[in-house]
Amino acid sequence: MPTLHWIGKDKVINHHQDVPFRLLDHQYGALADGTQTTEPTSRGNKIIHGDNLEALKALLPEYEGRVKCIYIDPPYNTGNEGWVYNDNVNDPKIKKWLSQVVGKEGEDLSRHDKWLCMMYPRLKLLHKLLAEDGSIWISIDDVEYANLKLMCDEIFGAGNFVTNVIWQKNYSPKNSAKHFSVDHDSILVYAKNAESWRPNLMSRSEEQNSRYKNPDNDERGPWKSGDLSARNYYSLGTYSITTPSGRVIDGPPKGRYWVISEDKLWAYHKDNRIWWGKDGTSSPSIKRFLSDVQAGVVPQTLWFYTEVGHTQDAKKEANKILHDIETFPTPKPTKLIERVLQLATNQDSIVLDSFAGSGTTAHAVLKLNQQDGGNRRFILTEMEDYAETITAERVKRVIKGYAGQPGTGGSFDYYTLGAAVFTETGELNEQAGLPGLRQYIYYAETKQPLPAPSADDNAAFLAVHDDTAYYFHYAPDEVTTLGHDFLATMRTRAGQYIIYADNCLLTPEFMTQHGIIFKKIPRDISRF
Repeated sequence: MPTLHWIGKDKVINHHQDVPFRLLDHQYGALADGTQTTEPTSRGNKIIHGDNLEALKALLPEYEGRVKCIYIDPPYNTGNEGWVYNDNVNDPKIKKWLSQVVGKEGEDLSRHDKWLCMMYPRLKLLHKLLAEDGSIWISIDDVEYANLKLMCDEIFGAGNFVTNVIWQKNYSPKNSAKHFSVDHDSILVYAKNAESWRPNLMSRSEEQNSRYKNPDNDERGPWKSGDLSARNYYSLGTYSITTPSGRVIDGPPKGRYWVISEDKLWAYHKDNRIWWGKDGTSSPSIKRFLSDVQAGVVPQTLWFYTEVGHTQDAKKEANKILHDIETFPTPKPTKLIERVLQLATNQDSIVLDSFAGSGTTAHAVLKLNQQDGGNRRFILTEMEDYAETITAERVKRVIKGYAGQPGTGGSFDYYTLGAAVFTETGELNEQAGLPGLRQYIYYAETKQPLPAPSADDNAAFLAVHDDTAYYFHYAPDEVTTLGHDFLATMRTRAGQYIIYADNCLLTPEFMTQHGIIFKKIPRDISRF
């Protein structure tokens, strides 16, 4: 398989593992009536302000392998966005890029390397978060399309490439274009497992359904005729046919073939599935009943602006919602993201957008839930300062209602990135707080989210997974010890016990006999 190489690739392939794990600090919950609460809403919708690389890492304990649909709209790297490379990779070639605005072609000869170094670790974490039955949709234009395709082939697997959707983003030519007026963007689609993943069918339109008639009053309902001949190499005959009226048809039109066998033709005729015309003399065609195709239409890869909107629609929509706030020039239409969600989610799906921008993805999730009564949940991450003033503010207004539009209802919680679990010297960071440390320990051990606390055991008990009980015996201001006194407080029965503490007084023989594994804080805490 072809591979892509660029300056700094060897330093970012595993960079996602070096990113410090930070906890999420809850700032407030936003309710449907416009009020805010200090308590989490517990609805599952999140907006996170902070570097999306660290935010994605922070989401792993709760969401690894659970996200059904990921949509991202990263910088296209055209030289006009003014995006900044900010990943603190410990390498001289990359350190010199830190906090520098990425420039235009010719002015910044390494801008493609910077873009690839920025995208690679984020895509690695997105791959971890994606569910086995999930898919990722990435908007891009021609500047980085080829690089993105090869990078995604490497991370998601070339066999998991699904398609490239073409979105017609403009409705008229731009005469100021240097070479061509670019009318489209691409949306690359990958599945976690393309062999088993299937998009939902598109709803049938009134116009599509109107093509089905019922000229013979067939009790099975409306139908339309399908030609029984085709110009292909899968011939099932050129036999002659005698119609019910006695007319002899020598064979299909010249250069064409019948697409069903003669036996099947007469079996269909017996079942009244062949149409011979009103007078019974026409060349045969097969009845295709509307009831057989009501489930929907297979989606196509060319999306016209008349169906999903264009860039001007998106700007007008954003300006209508945020009429008193200056937004940025390239939001995506809500209808475009709605189309993605219609194809890629069910009513209980988790949807993630790690380049949230103006919050269009959350708007689309809320709107679709309003339409079908679903309970889709969104997670948005945005690193720029407008995360609250634009991203979160748009979602608040959509929930409550704006410019005469009724509110969608719903709520979300707003977070910032909190303390890292480990200090720079490798010690456990007490500022992280006990709830976050417990969540981290359990995920590091099991790769599962920590269940709700149980009152049936001591305060150190975390949970049971695969017949192993986990305990985190930790106190910020004192040394904890695993001894017989601590064992006497344990209430959970399991085949094995993994217990974290500062010290251990139990003998190796006793621990082996009772299936106990001691892990020292912080030395034996895994990093991920």
